Amino acid sequence: MTTRAHHLVAFSLDQQRFAIQLAVVQRVVQAVEITPLPKAPSVVMGIINVQGQVIPVLNIRKRFRLPDKDINLVDYLIIAATTKRKMAFLVDDVIGIVAHQESDVTKATDIASGIDYVEGVLRLPDGMILIHNLDEFFSFAEAKSLDLAMKAL
Repeated sequence: MTTRAHHLVAFSLDQQRFAIQLAVVQRVVQAVEITPLPKAPSVVMGIINVQGQVIPVLNIRKRFRLPDKDINLVDYLIIAATTKRKMAFLVDDVIGIVAHQESDVTKATDIASGIDYVEGVLRLPDGMILIHNLDEFFSFAEAKSLDLAMKAL
């Protein structure tokens, strides 16, 4: 019996490795100026315009309690589409695509409760990668606040 490989897009923030499911990633682009979005939740850095579409940019550093940093020309934006919305988030570097077996992942619920935005932890020979669940990134209140801020544009 063969097992099917799963694929992640791995990226880094402050030399720590994170990932999201490849299936949700639409594109990766060099960082651009982010326009502030009034009345958006604190986890939203602002908005960008991608081919005429306004997309919110998430601050995943805030979610993982990493220090804020200024945008650099060498940073990247990962644009992803979840079942709920299209979004982008700023990362220091995109490492690449990582193939793994489901058995290599420890589910987040086996580690701690209350971290719905984390799908699990991938164990690799050279360390671990925290896997984001973008569908669960926003709390209900944050999602509602973002929706209202986007409608006000």
